[in-house]
Amino acid sequence: MSVGDREADVSDLFLAPRPDGVDLLVRAAWDRRVVGPQPHLWAAVAQTPVVAHSQVRVPTRGSQPARTATLELRFGRVQLRPPKHRPAEQLPLVTVWAVSALEVMPPPGVPAVEWLLLTTWPVECVADAQDRLDWYGARWGIEVWHMVLKRGCQIEARQLEDADHLRRCLTLYSVVAWRVLASTLLARTVPDAPCTLLLEELEWQALYCATHATTTLPTQPPTLAHAVIWLARLGGYHARPRAAPPGVTVLWRGFQHLADLTRMYQVFRPPPLPQFVGNP
Repeated sequence: MSVGDREADVSDLFLAPRPDGVDLLVRAAWDRRVVGPQPHLWAAVAQTPVVAHSQVRVPTRGSQPARTATLELRFGRVQLRPPKHRPAEQLPLVTVWAVSALEVMPPPGVPAVEWLLLTTWPVECVADAQDRLDWYGARWGIEVWHMVLKRGCQIEARQLEDADHLRRCLTLYSVVAWRVLASTLLARTVPDAPCTLLLEELEWQALYCATHATTTLPTQPPTLAHAVIWLARLGGYHARPRAAPPGVTVLWRGFQHLADLTRMYQVFRPPPLPQFVGNP
């Protein structure tokens, strides 16, 4: 399944041939002409009945706090007419399934969540519609990963010689961006887990020694919550009592500093004690 935001609502995308097993899920941006009593997409979908209510978690946006939105769910099959300005091409009709999700009673002064999704994968029951909604809702996490790639890794600023070098660079930085994003999510979901879930042994040891200005290590690895805070501090995070959890920007900078700390820790750490076999 290929999931796209409103920028992907392009007629040629729906008309282009796709490999077997590849379907589209796109958030509609244009009130396209359709076949039926209602000549346009939004009005046609609004005529379908509400089949269920669903809840989605809306993340914080600027001054708007996170909330759980209750959505009315509708779905139905529609036939999209070709663009009106391209009659000479004699483009065919495109059959898709539309899934509409509209927030019921949003907070005062806050725009309602409204998604109109178009998909080439058949939607034949409420469970199918809910699946498509869940797939699109997962896009938020992907968008944050893209933000890490663009702002943290500065992937768009890399001046490489050719496409092959760019692909290699993108492959490497995709893993880096995933690690930065995973650190924020793990610290919030499993804060009491050992930090070895995220960091290599030398990494957490270097981080601990640098944070506490000591060469004495604890007997057990610190928790993930503590390690992520220390890591974020390397990137400029101020761990005030009521501060929001560290985000991807400070953690990206923290990982960069941690790489240098780990290399220096390898050079200056005390040598391991000798191992004796039998009687000394």
